[in-house]
Amino acid sequence: MKKFFGNVFAVIVGNVLTFTLIGLVVGGIALFSLASTWFESSGPREGSVLEITLEAPVKESTMDNEVSLFSPPPGSEVYFREILRSIEAAKEDDKIKGISLKVQHFQGGTTQLTDIRNALLDFKTSGKFIYAYSHNATQGAYYLNSVADSIFQNPMGMVLVQGLSAEVMFFKNFGDKYGVNFQVIRHGAYKSAVEPYLREDLSPENREQLSVLLNDIWGNFSTDMAKSRKMSDEDFKMVVDSLYSFNPAKALSFKLVDKISHEAVYKKALADRLELETEKDKTIEEVLDKHTIALTKYATTLKPEKGRDQVAVLYASGTIMPGESYSGIQSEVYKKTIRDLKEDKNVKAVVLRVNSPGGSADASEEILYELRELRKEKPLIVSFGDVAASGGYYIAMEADSIFANPNTITGSIGVLGMIPSVKKLVNNVGITTDYVNTNQNSDFLKTPFKPLSDSGIQTMTLMTESVYEIFVKHVMKARGMTFEQVDAIGGGRVWSGEQAVKLGLVDRIGSLEDAISSAADLAELENYSVMSYPFRKGGFEEFLQEYQTTKAETMVREELGQEYFQLYQELKFMREFKGIQLRMEFDINLN
Repeated sequence: MKKFFGNVFAVIVGNVLTFTLIGLVVGGIALFSLASTWFESSGPREGSVLEITLEAPVKESTMDNEVSLFSPPPGSEVYFREILRSIEAAKEDDKIKGISLKVQHFQGGTTQLTDIRNALLDFKTSGKFIYAYSHNATQGAYYLNSVADSIFQNPMGMVLVQGLSAEVMFFKNFGDKYGVNFQVIRHGAYKSAVEPYLREDLSPENREQLSVLLNDIWGNFSTDMAKSRKMSDEDFKMVVDSLYSFNPAKALSFKLVDKISHEAVYKKALADRLELETEKDKTIEEVLDKHTIALTKYATTLKPEKGRDQVAVLYASGTIMPGESYSGIQSEVYKKTIRDLKEDKNVKAVVLRVNSPGGSADASEEILYELRELRKEKPLIVSFGDVAASGGYYIAMEADSIFANPNTITGSIGVLGMIPSVKKLVNNVGITTDYVNTNQNSDFLKTPFKPLSDSGIQTMTLMTESVYEIFVKHVMKARGMTFEQVDAIGGGRVWSGEQAVKLGLVDRIGSLEDAISSAADLAELENYSVMSYPFRKGGFEEFLQEYQTTKAETMVREELGQEYFQLYQELKFMREFKGIQLRMEFDINLN
């Protein structure tokens, strides 16, 4: 017994020392980051160029950060609004003479891409220059680079401009092979979130809506690029279809780039444009380096937005789920935050920034209720990011006005439910189950080893229709439509932001900044600050809270591989949240 307590004590002491060491490491990283920011906050020299690489993923708020012990501490990352504010500040900064774009791979959404490009176009109205250099630029990177006065291309590099595609993975044959049966209830011919589990290919309705959506978004991108490169839409289409961008010589010949050169030549061109002169014992590249300021550093010199009055931006990104965590849009976190914003006297208006494909129906309804109560007290403007569909559209129904980007994916007014059954799977490996119930449907939605009964399917169908009716009524009231009008453009179908404006689902095309300005106007504010919500706990506390879940999912991912891990996540979501879902058709990955 004495030895046992000694071992227990040793384990406790070991854990305390381990967590203390981890805490010291985290604290050291945070202090180092703050010190670095302090010493690097000096501004640019006279006659400088702002260098934009966008090497890190573009995040809109701390809620987009992954839970990790070694995640950058708060204040050390440049977020989406800071990128836009930096470009805007550089436009007015007499020390900044131009921008150098060295973007190779844009890691962000289509709406972020559009807004950053528009900010660069606005920068050019100042008369300042933009140069771009590319080794191997992805399509998104080239979309930004195409605004440049001159695009320099590495002789061995490529520009990957080829149009958009969407790939959909189907799991029906997997289910048939291994004995997983997917029982589905849905409303809407276009409600195809469950198609991957029922079909081997796209349904005609789904193929139709994806084709319209992709052509809308690509039409916006290609028109912008053709205009910047002074090409007709027809010529640009021919160049893209011929894959000329993949060959540097062809890219130059067909005006996709302006010069084929090594990076040293590009730097010399920048130095000449800045009219820099060589210094004693220094090459022109070394002189240029002293007159180049990175976006990440320049952002630290931005003046804080002044004003005690606040416009609060509530970032709602990810899947809508019940509960309290920091992954996705957890209803308890957002309900509390919305109540706090309602009671905060310094907050005069709220902008709800939505980037969500939807999720739990009841969680969406709870969030909408809190937003309705907030709107009774303060202006509420909604800004749609990349995706604001199904539940993501649902929670926007209490807005004074809805802004969307032309390339926003929105709509998906429809309802679904899916109950996976693995009875055949376990039977195949020699496992059987049996039941004792007090009532006819005591095991309804309780076990994955028994398919739904006829009465269970009927119940789920009635629930689905009821939720759809509530969804449509919310849209009718918010958008001033009849049931027939909403149903005609609903049915689970997704639309681009431009189409949504024409259909009356959205009020106007505009950016997040436009939405913030509109909220300030409604609240009659002149001097105000913009604050982001919710606040993450961050650091060690949140790491401890989420560590076990993250560790478990990492192990599953490694065991299954990415493709089957995607299926695992979907099945896990459906099993954990058995209620009706307001989910978009599926994750649309635009390549």
